[in-house]
Amino acid sequence: MKHTQKALFLLIAVYFFVLSTGCTKKEAVSPRTVHIAIQPSAAFIPLYIARYTKSLENALAEKKVSVEWEDFESGPSINESLFADMSDIGLIGDVPTVLALEKGNRMKLVGVPARGPNAYALLVRKDDTSISSIEDLRGKKLATVFGSTGHNFTKKLLEKSGIGFEGIEFCNISAGEAETAIASKAVDAIVIWEPNVSRIVDKGLARILVQGEDINLRGSNGFVVREEFLSQNKDIVRIILQEYEKAAATIDSLDSECQIKLAQALKIEANQLLPISKKYDYSVAITEEDKAAFQDTISFLVAIGNLVSEYKIENAIEPGLL
Repeated sequence: MKHTQKALFLLIAVYFFVLSTGCTKKEAVSPRTVHIAIQPSAAFIPLYIARYTKSLENALAEKKVSVEWEDFESGPSINESLFADMSDIGLIGDVPTVLALEKGNRMKLVGVPARGPNAYALLVRKDDTSISSIEDLRGKKLATVFGSTGHNFTKKLLEKSGIGFEGIEFCNISAGEAETAIASKAVDAIVIWEPNVSRIVDKGLARILVQGEDINLRGSNGFVVREEFLSQNKDIVRIILQEYEKAAATIDSLDSECQIKLAQALKIEANQLLPISKKYDYSVAITEEDKAAFQDTISFLVAIGNLVSEYKIENAIEPGLL
């Protein structure tokens, strides 16, 4: 009888232990990690601010979410990381964005970190007085990055002027080669984006002849997230978008330490930071104009053979996060 009572007592004790342990596990919040891919573009200044001030980590802390920052040099390498499930969310330009959102890539567009028409420009050598208008580009050497927004800029520019690609000598360069190309006089003009524009112009190497708004280029960038991560972590993505907007509102009042860090990341002088940032609209919501701009980029990439076929950008947008 005593053995039976002892066994019954142990059974009841185990039952209540399992029950209490189960409740504890149910109430606990499992630790999560978000891997954010970032690149040194002035279009993403607010994310750098959120990083350096740790405002994003602080906002996610109560949800027990840690942040892993992943630095890349350009959008294509960020896409590779997203496709390999190594990054969860990436901030990229319009060309990498529409390539990432192509059917089968399992990505969603959740916001627009920036749009900046005048962050893109056609630069001509400052000492070259032979070019004072678009028409003067005829027969000249013009360089940009093939397949980039700069390439799309060039296409729109040449179509507007009636010159066409057959009217110039088109040269393919990397963004990192832009300054050398114009400084060495290897080319007569380049189409490039910030912070390269300010860096080259402020050094006295070139002057701006045409900006994005002159040819109706919107320059929309993208917040791209892996579908699998988004489906399980919409709360995290929503907080990231909210903190991005909050950080954007602080650009005019940054302390000197944060300004220096940002300038170092973008490889510019601290006094160039604010003027460059003014070329962008950092509001995150996706507008109809943004959709039209992405759709235009899709058509451009199909036309040059970098995208197989057209698709509707609307189908790749995740609604309701903002």
